Order: sequence, then C-alpha cells, then structure tokens
Amino acid sequence: MKAVRSLVRLGRQRSRGGSGDEEEKILKDADHNDHPIRGDMSRPPSACSTISDNETTCSLSTNVKAKRYKSETVNSTPAELKAQDFQVCITIIEARQLAGLNMDPVVCVQVGDQKKYTSVKESTNCPYYNEYFVFDFHMAPAMLFDKIITLTVLQSRNILRSNKVLGSFKLDVATVWSQPEHQFYHKWALLTDPDDITGGPKGYLKCDICVVGKGDAIKAPLRNDKDEDDIEGADPEGNLLLPDGVPAERQRAKFIVRVYRADGLPKINSSLMANVKKAFTGDSRDYVDPYVQVSFAGLSGRTSVKKNTACPTWNEQIIFTEMFPPLCQRVKIQVRDNDAVNDTVVGTHFLDLTTVSNDGDKGSPESYGYLPTFGPAYVFLYGSTRDGAVMDEHASLNAGLGEGIAYRGRILLSVRCQISDQLDVAPSEVAVENILSIQESNYGKSEEFLLFVSVLEATMIEKRVSDKPVSFELSIGNAGNSLDGCSTTRPSSDEESDGDSGPESVIAETSMWQSTTPPAKPMTNDKVYYFLPFWDDKPCLYVRSFFQDHRRRLYNSNVINAIAAKLEEGLSEVLSLLEEEDGSPERRLKEVMEELMTGCGHYLSLARAYTSNASGARTKLDKERMRLCQKEIDHLGSSARHTKALVTRHSLRERYKTAHSYLVKLRGLIEDPQHSLPDVFLWMISGGKRVAYQRLPARCLLYSPVDEERGKHCGVTQTVFLKLPGRKSSGPGGWSIQAKLNVYMWLGLMKHKKNLVPGIPKGYELSYEIRNIERSLTLPPVSLHYTQKQTFQLRAHMYQARSLIASDNSGLSDPFARVIIGEHCRITQVIDETLSPTWDEMLVLDDILVYGTKEEIKEEPPMVVIEIFDQDNVGKSEFIGRTLARPHVKLREELYERPHLEWHDLFRGTDHAGELLATFELLQFQDGEEGGDVVPVPQAKEHHGGDAGPILPVPRGIRPTLAKYRLEVLFWGLRDLKRIHLLTVDRPRVDVEVAGHIIQSAVLISARKNPNFTNPVKYIDLELPEQELYCPPITIRVVDCRSFGRFTLVGTHIISSLHRYMWTPVTKRDREATLRNSLAQQLQLGMEDNGVPNNTNSLVPNNVHGGHVGIPGGGGGGRVIYRKETERSPLLQKDTIITIDYVGGSGAVSKLVAVTKKEKSEANKRRKQSLDFEEEDEENRDWWTKYFASLEAVALQQQEDRNARERGDNAEGEQNQHQDGQKGDQNQDRKKHNTFKATSTAAKLAARLSPKTQRRKHKANIAVVKVIPGELETEFGGFREWLHTFELYRGKKTGDELEDEGRVVGKFKGSLKLYRWPLPKDIDDTTITGGDPQYGFFQGLPSNDPIHVLVRVYVVRACDLHPMDLNGKADPYIVVQLGGKKVSDKENYISKQLNPVFGKCFEVEATFPQDSMLTVQVLDWDLVGSDDMIGETKLDLENRFYSRHRATCGLANRYETSGYNQWRDPMKPTQILARLCKEGRLDGPHYGPGKVRIASKTFTVQSDDEHDPNRGRFLVSEEQLALAVLHRWEEVPRVGARLVPEHIETRPIYNPDKPGIEQGKVEMWVDMFPMDMPLPGPPLDVTPRKPKSYELRIVIWNTDDVVLEDDAFFTGEKMSDIYVKGWLKGPEDTQCTDIHYRSLTGEGNFNWRFVFPFEYLVAEEKIVISRKESLFSWDETECKIPARLELQVWDADHFSADDFLGAITLDLNRFPRGAKNSKMCTLNMLKTDGTVPMVNIFKQRRVKGWWPFYIKKENEEMELTGKVEAEIHLLTKDEAEKIPAGLGRSEPDPLEKPNRPDASFMWFLNPLKSIRYIIWHNYKWAIIKLLVFFALTIFFVLFFYSVPGFTVKKILGA
Repeated sequence: MKAVRSLVRLGRQRSRGGSGDEEEKILKDADHNDHPIRGDMSRPPSACSTISDNETTCSLSTNVKAKRYKSETVNSTPAELKAQDFQVCITIIEARQLAGLNMDPVVCVQVGDQKKYTSVKESTNCPYYNEYFVFDFHMAPAMLFDKIITLTVLQSRNILRSNKVLGSFKLDVATVWSQPEHQFYHKWALLTDPDDITGGPKGYLKCDICVVGKGDAIKAPLRNDKDEDDIEGADPEGNLLLPDGVPAERQRAKFIVRVYRADGLPKINSSLMANVKKAFTGDSRDYVDPYVQVSFAGLSGRTSVKKNTACPTWNEQIIFTEMFPPLCQRVKIQVRDNDAVNDTVVGTHFLDLTTVSNDGDKGSPESYGYLPTFGPAYVFLYGSTRDGAVMDEHASLNAGLGEGIAYRGRILLSVRCQISDQLDVAPSEVAVENILSIQESNYGKSEEFLLFVSVLEATMIEKRVSDKPVSFELSIGNAGNSLDGCSTTRPSSDEESDGDSGPESVIAETSMWQSTTPPAKPMTNDKVYYFLPFWDDKPCLYVRSFFQDHRRRLYNSNVINAIAAKLEEGLSEVLSLLEEEDGSPERRLKEVMEELMTGCGHYLSLARAYTSNASGARTKLDKERMRLCQKEIDHLGSSARHTKALVTRHSLRERYKTAHSYLVKLRGLIEDPQHSLPDVFLWMISGGKRVAYQRLPARCLLYSPVDEERGKHCGVTQTVFLKLPGRKSSGPGGWSIQAKLNVYMWLGLMKHKKNLVPGIPKGYELSYEIRNIERSLTLPPVSLHYTQKQTFQLRAHMYQARSLIASDNSGLSDPFARVIIGEHCRITQVIDETLSPTWDEMLVLDDILVYGTKEEIKEEPPMVVIEIFDQDNVGKSEFIGRTLARPHVKLREELYERPHLEWHDLFRGTDHAGELLATFELLQFQDGEEGGDVVPVPQAKEHHGGDAGPILPVPRGIRPTLAKYRLEVLFWGLRDLKRIHLLTVDRPRVDVEVAGHIIQSAVLISARKNPNFTNPVKYIDLELPEQELYCPPITIRVVDCRSFGRFTLVGTHIISSLHRYMWTPVTKRDREATLRNSLAQQLQLGMEDNGVPNNTNSLVPNNVHGGHVGIPGGGGGGRVIYRKETERSPLLQKDTIITIDYVGGSGAVSKLVAVTKKEKSEANKRRKQSLDFEEEDEENRDWWTKYFASLEAVALQQQEDRNARERGDNAEGEQNQHQDGQKGDQNQDRKKHNTFKATSTAAKLAARLSPKTQRRKHKANIAVVKVIPGELETEFGGFREWLHTFELYRGKKTGDELEDEGRVVGKFKGSLKLYRWPLPKDIDDTTITGGDPQYGFFQGLPSNDPIHVLVRVYVVRACDLHPMDLNGKADPYIVVQLGGKKVSDKENYISKQLNPVFGKCFEVEATFPQDSMLTVQVLDWDLVGSDDMIGETKLDLENRFYSRHRATCGLANRYETSGYNQWRDPMKPTQILARLCKEGRLDGPHYGPGKVRIASKTFTVQSDDEHDPNRGRFLVSEEQLALAVLHRWEEVPRVGARLVPEHIETRPIYNPDKPGIEQGKVEMWVDMFPMDMPLPGPPLDVTPRKPKSYELRIVIWNTDDVVLEDDAFFTGEKMSDIYVKGWLKGPEDTQCTDIHYRSLTGEGNFNWRFVFPFEYLVAEEKIVISRKESLFSWDETECKIPARLELQVWDADHFSADDFLGAITLDLNRFPRGAKNSKMCTLNMLKTDGTVPMVNIFKQRRVKGWWPFYIKKENEEMELTGKVEAEIHLLTKDEAEKIPAGLGRSEPDPLEKPNRPDASFMWFLNPLKSIRYIIWHNYKWAIIKLLVFFALTIFFVLFFYSVPGFTVKKILGA
C-alpha cells in the first residue's frame, strides 16, 4: 500500500499493489518522490471523479521483515492534480500532397482554446514553413492531458470570405506524453476532412510535437540542417505521426455512448435561484434537473434534461464519429444540473478507451484484440458532500479534480464502437438518439451485501474537535449516510430499486443499518492528542445494502494484485541486494521469478475453473477482459520461466529491468474499468458536522471463500488515518492526522456473514448475536465486550535522525520527537540548531493496555507513531515529519532478544522529510520481577527540570558499535555567498561536523578578494559506527566571523549518506583474488566461444582520429583502431596496438624515415584517388565544413544504432558484457562502435547504392569534432573527481519549489574522504592523483592560488528558442558574463529567428577563483523597452580547469599544423603527453620507431595496409603518436583518465521566471588558456558562412501535349492559350512567358528566358532570403527555404481568372534528368524509388530536356497535363556578370522569336484573317453546301411564288 503517490494513478497501472510490510502499505514510498509526475503519468485513469487508491491509508498487519521502513500516514494532493508549468512545443515543417490545385495554404495550430497560425504560402500544394510554436500552460496534468491538439490546413482566402478547411488532424496531449521522451519528431500527420468522409487523405503535414514538464530536457535527435526526408524524398506514409502499434490505415468509426438511467443523485438543488424561488413560491421540491454531457475528441453531446428528479431515466445514445483507432483516449461523462443561470456539475467520470479495448497481438493467429466496449454497467460518481450548500468549497471535486469525498449517485451506461463502411457515416458532429431501455437483471443479479466494521481504538484526535462529542459514520453508496444520504419520498416508477437507489425511502431502522458510533466526548492524558474512551466495549457498525453482484471482477483484480504485490516485494529485495556488494541478488531474482510462475499458474487454474462454471450476467467487456488477463498472465508465466533461465551475474541488471516490466504489465491488469461496488467512506462527525474522512476501495475489503481472491484488508485489523476533506488536505493543513483508528473491516454477501467472526481479535465475550450469526435474520453485534487485556511496557530507543526538513529561518531546526502508542505519548529532549539530531535516548512508557489474546498481540502488535517537531519559542511547535513503526513484542514467558536499530523514512504530506534511526520494544514482565533477562534500564544521562524525569541513554548492545576512522577534508573555497542580515559575508569559516566532532577551516581574510582557503587540507581521527547503515550524517556549516567576536550562521549543507565519500582501499590480496577470478572467467569464455581457449580479446575499434568507422567507401580518415591483447598469464604484458590511417593533411607525414621511392609513389597515388572525390578543395574548407561533417557522422551513427537495435544484435552485446574492459564508460563507448562493425553486408550494399553515399564519399576524409547532445559535464561526471560543490541552504523548507530554490545562499567547494584508520599493511591502492594514501588522500592536488586565464567562449547556434514577440518569433543576441565582466553582442542581433546561427567567439580574461562562473545568456532585442531574457546557461569553469580530464582545450582528432583543422592548443601533443607523465610521476614517454612507451605500457602502431604491414611504422610523426596515446590516456595505469576531445556541447537554457522548463538549446564550447603559459594563436573563425550568390537561367523552349481547356468561340473546338510561369524563392518572385494563343494541339513555342538571382548555402542546401516581413518591420528577416524550382503551365483567359493546368517542382539538388524528346517524357520520371537517374544542378551546371506537368486528382493519383522542354543553366554571380543574358527574349544574348503557326492570333484584332484561317479552313465544304442549299431554297421559293401569277398571265394572254 505504498500508494499515496498513486492516489490518482495517471496511467493504466493505477494501483501499485503492496509489498508485505505494514508500513510499506500504509505509508508512502520515498523513492518515487523526486519527480512526482514522471513516467507514471502515461495516461489519466478511468476515474470516477478520480478513483481512490487509498490503499495508502489503511494498513495490514502481517509478517514484517525488519527492513528499512518507508512510511506515510496522511496523503495530500497528488502531483497529478497540482498545477504545474508545461510547454507544448510544435514545429510545423512542411506540407505535401495537399488535395487541390494551386492553393495558398496556411496552418492553424490549436491546443485547447489557444490558436496560432503560420504564414500563408502562395500558389503551392507543398508549402515549406519551418515555423515553431510554443503554448504555455500552468495547470494540473490531469487537465492538460485532456486538451486536444488540432492541426488544420486551411486555404487562405480574402477578407470577405473565411478560410476553407482542406484537412485536419487531432490528437490529445496525453498521447504525446506517453511517447518516448514525450515527443513525436519529424512525423507526418495524415490530414483528413471531417466533413468529407469518402474523400480519403487530404495531404500530409510534417511536424514535431513535444510536451515539456518541469525538469524535462527536450531530447531532439541531433539535427542536421539537411533534412533527411528531403534527401531521401521519403514517403510520408512510412513515417506517420501515430503512436506505436496504431496502423497507418485508420478507418472511420462510430463511438456510441448509451445513457440509460441514474439514481441516488443528491437531492438538494443548491443554486441561488432555487433558494430565492423557494422563498417566494414556497415550492419546496429540491431535486436536481439532471442531464448527461459526454465529451470526446474535442466534441461534446448531451442528453435531454429530466426535471426535478433524483433517479432520472433517459434511454438515449450519443454518437461520435472519429477515426479509429482514435488518438484521443478519454471520454468524459458528466452529470449536470440544468439551471437557468449556471449549470452545476453533479459528478464526473473519465473513461479511458485504452482500458476498455485491446489491439491484440498482431502476430498471433488467435488474436485477443477487441474494440472499445463497456457495460451496460453502473458507474459510481464521487465528489463533494451531499449537503448542497450554496457556496460549496469542494465543488471542484465534482468536476473530477481531486479525490471525491462523498458518493454522489450512479449512472448506468454502455459504450460501443462500430467500424463503419465509408459511405453511411454522417459528418463528424455529434448525434443524439433515443433507444430502448434494457433489462438490468440480464447484466447482474441483485444481491444483499453486508459491510461490518468494529472500531477497536480511536486515538490521536485533533484538539480542535475535542470540545464536542465525536462519532464515526460508515457508508457504502448512500447506504449508511445518516446526515445527507436519503430523502423520504418514494420513486414514482415501479421498477425495482436497488438499496442505494435515489429517493426510495430507506428508513434508517436497525434492520438495515447501524452506521454511526454513539457520540462520545474525547479525553486526553497529555493535552496533545485526544482519544475516545471505548475501554472494554468496542462499538461495531454495519450497513446492509443491495447491489448487482459483480464480485468476480473484484476477485480477479485481487488475485492479480496479490501476484503484483509479491513480485514488487521480491524485486525491492533484489534491488537492495544489488546495492549491497556482497548480497546474492541472482539467487533471489530466480526465486522471485519462480514465485511469479507459481502465482501465474495458480491464477490460471482459478480463472479456468471460473470460466467453465460461469453463468450469464456478464458484459462483453467482462468476457474479453477475462480472456485478455488469462492470455497475458499465461504469457507472463512463460516469460518468467525464460528470464529465470537467463539470470547470470553479468546480465543481472538487464534481467531485473525485464522483471520490472512484468510488474508494470501486471499493474496494468489490476483495475477493472467497470465498477462493481462503490467505495467505502468512514467519516468523523463532530457537533453534527463532517470533520475528517477516509475512502477505502471496496475491493480491498471484499470477502471470498478463496484466500487469493479476498481483499487484503478483509477480516484483519488495520490502522486507518483520517484526513481533512478536499483542498484542506493539501499543504500544511494536511500534514497533521485528524484521527487514528484501529478498525476491523469485512464486506461480503449477507449469506456469508458467519465468516466475519473468525478474524475479529479474540478476547471478547461471545454475545447472543455472534453465537447465532449463522441464522439468516441475526444481525451483527452493536458492540464487542472485551474481557482479555494485557499490560506492556514500551521502550522507544530513539538514537538519531538525519536529513530533516529545515523549519527555522536559519535553515536549521530544533527537533524533538513525540512517540505515540494508543492514548500514551512521550517526547524526547530538544536538540538545538541541527537537521541531524542524535538524541541517544530511551523513552519508557508504562502501563500500555492492549486488548486481545497474547498470541494475536504477538502477531499483530499495536503500531507506534513517531512524529518529529521543531520547537519554537513563540507559538506552536512546527511539524517536520511522521513515521510508523512496528514494535518487537516480548511476552511474559518468552526469552528476550535484543532488537537492532532500523531506519524509518519520515514523511510530511507526500514529501520525504528525513529518516529516523530507532527501534521499539513492547515488553511484558513477569509478575513481581522487574527485568528478568531484559536489558536493564541504563543509568540516566541527566535530569530535565520539571516532571519529565531523567534522560535515559540507549542501552549498550542496542546502540551501534564504534570503530576508528579518519575524516580528511579538502577546504577549497566558497562561492556566490549572498548577504546575510543585509551585510556581505566577508570573513567566513567552514565547520565540518560529524558525530559531535568538528573540523574548522581557516578564516578567509577577505572573501571578496580571494574566496579560496590558504591551508586547504585538514583531517581528524574519530570513532564512528562500524556498520555504514548507522553512520551519522556530516554537516557542513559556514559561519561569518564578524567584529566583537560575533558569529553568524550563513548556511548549511547536510550529507546524509556517507557512502559516496567512504573509501575502502584495495589490498594486494584483494587484487590477486580479482585477477584470478577474471582469468578463470576468460578461460571459460574462450572455451564457450570456439570450443578452444581463446587467446586474444580483440576490443572494439575506438574511433579516435576523425573519420567514421561506419562510413561506406570512406577515404583515409585518420582512423585509429586499437586492439588489446589479453594474455592468460598476467606476467607477460603485450603491447597495446594502435593503427593510424594516412591523412592528406599537412601535419600527418612530418617525419619520414627511410621511405623508398615506390612507397612515395604509392602514397601519392592513394592521395590522388582520394582527391577525386573531393568537391571542395582544401583551401575552401573552413570550420563549418568540419561542423557539418560531424553532424552527418552523428546522424549516420544514430541510423546505424537504430539498425543494429532493430536487428537485435543481442549476441554481440552479451559478449561485450563479459569482456573486462578497463573503464565502464570506455567500454560503453567501444560497444557502440562494435555494433557498426557488425552491420550486415546487405546494409552496406544498400548504403553504397543510396544517393547519400555519393555525397558523403568526399567527406570521409574530413576531420570531425564530437557533437555532444547534452552538457559536457554529463559526459565526464560533472568534473567532480576531487572537487565537489555543496550548496549551502538557509531558511525554511516550505514545500513550494520556487521558494525552496531561493534557500540556496552560496556554495562550498571542497571534498571529503572517510576511511578506516590505520590503513592495512599490504595496501595496493593509490589516491586520485596516483600518490600513496598513507600521506593523505588530497596530496599532489594543484595549488588553489588565484590564476589568470584567457577564456574563449564559442557560440555556434541556438535552436528551438522560446518565442518572445507577438509575432511568434524572437530577435536573439548573446550576452556573456564572467565575474564582473560582461560582453554583449546586442548590435548583431538576429531578426525574427528562433533557430539563429551566431557563429561568434567571445574572449574574456578572468581570474580564478573570483570569476569562475560563466553565464551565457540569450536575450531578445526589443525596439521599445528593455530586452527580455529568453534563457541562460551557467558553466562552472573552475571545475573544468582543474579537472584531470583536461577540459581546458579539447584534443583534436588529428594533428595538423595549418588549414581548417589547425591545432589550436598552445601545447603540442608531445608536450601535453610529457607534462601528464611528469605530473603523474610516470617514466616516459619514450618514442621508438612507430611506438611509444609510458611506464610499463607500450603503444605500437599497426598499419592498415595489408600488403606491407611494416610501412606504417616509418610514416608517423611523434606528434601523431603522442596524440593517439592521449586519446587512450585512460588505459594508462594509476593516473589514467579519459581526456576531453574537441567537442561542441548542446546546453539547454532556462529562464529564472520559469524554473525547470527548457527555453531552447545553445551549441557552444569553451577554451581556457592559463596566462602564465605560452598564449594560443588567434581564435578560430566560426563566423557563419555567407550564402553564395548564384543566377539560375531557365529557357522555356516549347510545350507539348498541354491539356486543352477552352472551347473555340465559333467552333466549340478545344484549344488553350498557353503560358508558363515559374519561381524559385516564392510566388512573389514569379516570372511568366508570353502567351501562345489558340494552341489546338497543346503545343506551345516560347523561346523565353527566366532569370532568377538567389543566395545559396551549399552546406545546408537552402536558399537564403532576406526581406522585410511587412511595411512596419524594423529590419530585414532572414529565412531559409529549400532550393526548389516551381514551373506551372496556365491557360490565359481575358474575362475570368486564368485556368491552372499543371505544375512540376524540381529540387535543384536532386531532380530527374530530362527526357530527350517529348515522347519519352512520362510520369514515370517522377518516381522516387531510386530507378530514375537524378541530377544536381550545382554539379551539372547545365541541363536540357523534357519534363512532365501534372495535377493530383481527388484519389491522389497523378495525371499528366503537359510537357515542357526547358534548359536550366546555373551560374555564379561572377560568371553571370561576365556572360549577361536578358529576360524573355530581350538583349543581351536575345533568343530568336518562336515559329508559331498562323492560327495563334487574336480573332477580334484580325477578323478577316480569322475568318479565312479558322472558319474557311475548317468548314469550307459545310459553307459551300450551305450556300448551294440556300440558292436552291431561294430558287424554289421564288419559283412557287411566281408560278401562279405567271400561269394566269399566260392563260389570259396578257
């Protein structure tokens, strides 16, 4: 029951289970206290206004081992509900394949209610943004994790029309938090349109999302500015933004939440309006008007409102449409009271979909996966008390923020998920529909339950409630709630009501409840704590109530919980054995695995027995969960068997981790998401008011005939601490205990009630009720009358405490302890001014009455409570911490055994408050004799004044035995001392106190002038306990010696564990023994490997001299490979072999000895070959060449690591573990490289074929620096080999983190060593400097006199800075501070940039120790007002300067005397090596041909040239040899240490206003050069590379097959008026050809030239644009975009917008080679699978060919819409000036006019020509026919018209 920490376990593993110790169960585990909210917060639980895990507060008395006790008594607000600082950081990088043509996309990033927008990118469907957004939150994690992150891509429109949604993507913050490092890095979000279901993906958005809490480091993979995805043209589908295990193809699904009914809701409508209404109308109906609101994935729906009822029936379903699997996991279900003014929340339940679904094991044929399903089941709601006060102080509990302190009703609901067919889904809004009611009895039979509690003792009652009578109330659901549980009206419906259902009358008659104890007035013996005088009669409480019988769910949880508890206990024992040197942890781990296998087997037999007999009344989730648990536990059992077989001494830690993962898995299975029984509440009522409570899960109290299924607190006596309700329990109010109850509890079916009797502590009279308990009508007894009682004496041996919390302003406390058992209480003496008091006091408490039989008392003695207080002269003593202890019982007839002192962890609320060393005895004496064989009461040390009696010391035999030790202290100096009482500290002295002995330093004459001590080393001989466990802490105190003999305490530092500073010397005998063991092991290993003894252990290559082991096709990169020969016989020492590749640099071959002509010509040939690869010449290389090569090397290494991990190179790792390398870190380093070598040939082949290799080949010969992803200190243990920094504290520790950080008043630098004295005779060990320990441990250290140093601070760049301006950007610049000197670079601020490249070197002269703290600040430049600080990082230069790792100037990988990799240390490698040998008193270095000898160790060169192995010996200079040895200095015996290589460290920066939250990172390094040595050369030039100016000329010759868009005016014939437009930097930079009118075939002739000047950074492959962002911008902003040429083909229209026909985007670094003619130009040219030859225009310079235009159709397929013949020509600026060319067809170098067909003119300018060419040409015959037809028609018309007249004329003869 460790779990105050798991109060609201935010994670699937909510319940932590318990280990066997009683304290472990009651009290809180210290180990998890540093970061209250890490790891376990993977996801908020399915919690009903947060489920209670108060397995914290009750204790089970079973076998307790005398281990260190971890304890806590009263829980306070869990970390998950405390407001904290968080940042959600989102980088929008780019979008691709957006659905639609020629658009202006903008991205809206929304987290919760905050929205931010990117800039608009015009005319593109693959926009590049690279914009960074930070959202700051200060709230409880539980609330933050429910916030939804929505990324929406919008089509930007003008002011009049709103933006159109193209696609969006949603996930919740909890999903991001549960990822490794809490982040998604460079992932593609798949965009979908919520309203267009059938549309499929609408594009991809590439982004980084991370959530940063306090103290988190943002661990981004090392960035290479050349984005890997751009290089590969990678497919977004392969890298989607989804958590592991979620398939890329997500479908639409309906999530259906069905709400049937609720009952037992609180009756009182507490709104103000209701009270006013009552007053005016006399309407006294006081029910709520409930409705249910369900929220999921940012949407919410609600049921109808039911008026004036406490048991509403809805029968409605709420349907959400969302992608499946969803990326938002929590469904929030809230019952609310409808109100005219403001709806109040009745209760909240969170349902986590991950707990009600399972994705199954994809590999197995019989998958146990199931879709989200829940119920129909009742969900119990908890929140504030039900009295309905108008101003409810606990209202926030109803919304789920905090542990509910009362039951508030229940609601019957179910959840289903249907994967829907694409077509029948409505758009994603929420639908609410009516449904049929269900028959509840189908889902659970109603049974009568009995809850029985006997209160055996009520003590430690707070003084403030002692003046009124006190009673205790027991309730489960509404049953038993006597104050505000039920009303007296009947429900209107005739349906069966369960016992706790709402308003049905439950008359509190004796037949149902006896839920409150009789009120009694508390009494006291000492006026500190009060108790209730129960004496011989112990009151009993019981509640009968009807619930659906779902005990099986709880039984299942209990069995799994028992397995988990046992495993946890076993693992904690293994861990403690691991920490002890001589333990046998592997044997214990095997036993633990055996126990786990047995437990799993037992569970499976129980589960199978149940499933075979199972009747109905189970929901779908019950069945699925049962199958899942069986499968998982079966799998765990077999995994445990496997793990057990693999446990060896070397793999122990790995196996321990594996076992821990089993524990996490088990914990995830414990809690059933479907509730079965409501939690049990115990309230203390004083004067009719609820004062304090405890909430207990029913699961822990439930009875089962099967032992394993029984709740762990069922039928046993336990201690329960009551706490204040709601917010009062957090902070100082929650530190004190309100009451301590000793109770016996039992919960089960009425028919099992006879089983409640056996567990009740014996010694009571058998009353009528107990004798007849088996009869069905008999009720439990109302009280128990005890006749047996025992009298004991308690002896409390209070020895000492350590690491107490500071409670006075001086930063110390005046502690005393209070020991409480039952109603008795005694206090120790007060020890003034200390945080580690040694009381050495025995308290004797006589006449302790304990009820019950001796045997039971022996098994379950009463607990002792120990509280530590700080004595204050004025006011009340201040509480420091509390712990619980179990006394050792000695009965009258037993023999006496001496107890041992034990450490007990003290807690204050949830904070660890120190440790107490004490033990407790409960002794029963023979009548008439006082002591017997008991240790006699020792002589009193002294007498108190007054009636407290004499002070007795802890008896000898119990107190620790002492031995002689020597404590040696190095007083180096004091730093950063703050003012005390407004005066500066100028004459400080340091006192080191241990066990009453004090060593004092000299007094500093003037701390300002020289804060270092003149006589630094002092020692003292003293007696300390032999067992390290009992060693007292060391206190370091700094006092200021002021005038007139006054002393003022400045600050203190307490070292509680001496383990770090203990030194046990190695003797010759020890060394020989270890050597024998290692040899035996090697022999054995050799036999195992090959079946034959293995003679040489070839250690892994250590990549020292630049180059990269894993680079395919690499040239000679100065690579050094070492092998160490390990002989079977240690007497013969072999050489250490080093291999040096030849480097084309200037310093490599400086000493040629007897080199033949042949050899020379071969070397030259080799050099020429390597130069063929090189693109940039030696002269063009600069520091940035090296920097980018290093980044690439790191990226490649990460890739290799990833590949190796995926292939699971386990065997190799296992072997490496057996090899006994010399240093741990060195071994790790080497292991890393070994995995490179092991990469399979297939991987190498693939790498060789990849386009990257072509680019990387030439870089293989470039020297690299080590890029460290964190701070240099983390790599080298903080440079604390002999100089430690101790922070000095002053002032109270309040628990508030901000205030507590302000307690630091300075730092003491120095060190301590504690060792047994005198030293053993045959000592074979050295001090840290290689000296003889007999003459003191700190001999041979450098002098601490002031020293002048030249400091060079190189700041390369910063990344991911926190935005400071309203536009979401910042204008950063650097300020460097060292001591009193400050260098600001304000005039060179970088405008509107969150990833600025500074490339600056700052030179400062400093004097150590005064100026030892270097501060590098990044400030934000503001035009108006003062500049804001973005963040700062601090470096302690002094520790670096004096470190043995030589952190003054990093060692380069190669020695070169000129060029970009010029040696920058004033001392050459030979000089450095000579100096190190001199300082370490080593013989050497002695140089021979190709070898160096230092003392007894020889380093030999071996050539890489297999043809002539001896060549290498003569070609290597002494400098190179020396450098190679320096890189392996850690292998030199006695004084070896890893030396700092040339490096760049990446330091996080923090803002003092937001402590612990990273505000960005700075890449930098520091060089230091003592001024008394030769000074170094000029600083390195790291100025950022200026972009190179280029001009890109593109001639558009022709187009072909362009789609025809328009219809001809007369003829309706298809044609297009074609023109081509293109741009490089952005649409504002667009150039267009002229228009080829009326192309009827899609052919267009242009002969048109585009000219694009641009600035380009070759290394980053980015175009640099500098421009003002708006009219109001103060200065230009520089931004970098990928070098992409955009070409589009359009159809010109005169009276409407032009029509877009197609486009192509060419990445200038790699685009497909153009086709030779139009026919060969197809869409296949755009494939990215490596089959198409690619061109880099920066290498090729000129290309001509045909390229396709295309558009994307709705279904994402590409459609060919035309072809363009173009010529692309790249020139540098100088070349362009020499050969100028005009735009279009203009001068200079004009292009000839295109030969366009005559048809391409405009009809209204040349109508006759139009008629001739268009109409006549096409419709000649039609026109002729028409004319003939018209002629004939006219002829016939005229003919028939004139025939009658003519005929008449003829007839008449006229």
